[in-house]
Amino acid sequence: MSKSPLRTKLYDIIFGTQTKGGQYFDIALIIAIISSEIVLILSSVASIETRFSRSLFYIELGFTLLFTIEYLLRLYCSPKPLAYARSFYGIVDLIAIVPAYIAFFVPGANYLLIIRLIRVLRIFRVLKLVRYLRDSNILLRSLKHAQRKILVFFSSVSILVTVFGSLMYIIEGPDNGFSSIPQSIYWAIVTITTVGYGDLVPHTVLGKFVASLTMLLGYSILAVPTGIITAELNQEMKVSRELIRCPNCATSGHETDAHYCKECGTHLPEQV
Repeated sequence: MSKSPLRTKLYDIIFGTQTKGGQYFDIALIIAIISSEIVLILSSVASIETRFSRSLFYIELGFTLLFTIEYLLRLYCSPKPLAYARSFYGIVDLIAIVPAYIAFFVPGANYLLIIRLIRVLRIFRVLKLVRYLRDSNILLRSLKHAQRKILVFFSSVSILVTVFGSLMYIIEGPDNGFSSIPQSIYWAIVTITTVGYGDLVPHTVLGKFVASLTMLLGYSILAVPTGIITAELNQEMKVSRELIRCPNCATSGHETDAHYCKECGTHLPEQV
């Protein structure tokens, strides 16, 4: 069944990124999203909330109604409403308005509206920055390929912090703040990650020695996950360059942001 002219026009504006109307709509939407986030952030400041609570409420209510209407229009003009509703952006668009209605029954739920900021990802489509998404995909694939190595590393660190935490519980004990093994493991995690809050510190000589070993170990293992991810990233970038092949001379090995072949100068196909 063919769509009505109204639905076709709305589709071109709301979902279109090539038309002027679609670009203006997306830019206006992004401005509205950022504005609503600013209002949400300001409402969390006690002094501002006390003075302008009513104004902030009505502004936020206006944004919520605006985004609700926009979501309903997307469902109305989409060729496959159910497919849109199940898509990544469809789910985010829905989640971006639901907390505002939950807030009528659960105070504070409106702060979950910060998820609206994810909708700003549409700026990649609006400003034709899709090629930058390719670079982020390379990073995500590298992390996926390294997940087993990272899991082994994480398991090893978990064992180490448990051992060091238990040692500190035995050495220092409740008298020095190490009231339990979980509390001592918390200290070990904070120390081995080189954060060092200072809320728990050893007092005995042996405890300070163990703490020194823990801190030195923390600095030593920092390079391990970095090396794992870097190796996978280099491999993934090498594979990506091999995939960018010139349609004219079949030369591969181009950089991911190359526009022309390094051998014959032929324009390379757009990589997504």
